[in-house]
Amino acid sequence: MHRETMKRELTITGELIDESVLVSKRRMSGGMGATVYFTGVVRSDEEGKSIRAIEYEAFQRMAERQFELIFQEIEKRWPIESVRLVHRIGVVKVNEPSLWVEVIAPHRDEAFAACQFLIDEMKRVVPIWKKPLVGSIS
Repeated sequence: MHRETMKRELTITGELIDESVLVSKRRMSGGMGATVYFTGVVRSDEEGKSIRAIEYEAFQRMAERQFELIFQEIEKRWPIESVRLVHRIGVVKVNEPSLWVEVIAPHRDEAFAACQFLIDEMKRVVPIWKKPLVGSIS
């Protein structure tokens, strides 16, 4: 049985993440039975200190390359139809999303596993750094 190539969509942006727009653009074939999506949100505490925001910085080309390697590994391991990932860079305030990931698969087990793998590997190898910002919001 020939398997279609996994669709990939990667966005590294300074723009706000609009979850409702992302969900409205979801496309999947009739054979898919699971959509898992994860939103990572900036919290007000980082390493025991109160913060107002996190500033994210990325080595863009290397980040894109590392994400592509992760996507290739996901495609080898699970029958995933598509992966979409949006990561903010720049200043992201408390309660705003910094990461949004969606995985579409035939079944929930592989969708959850691939999503967890993607996030864990991203944190391990993708050159995106975060700097907590303390003080008042300007």
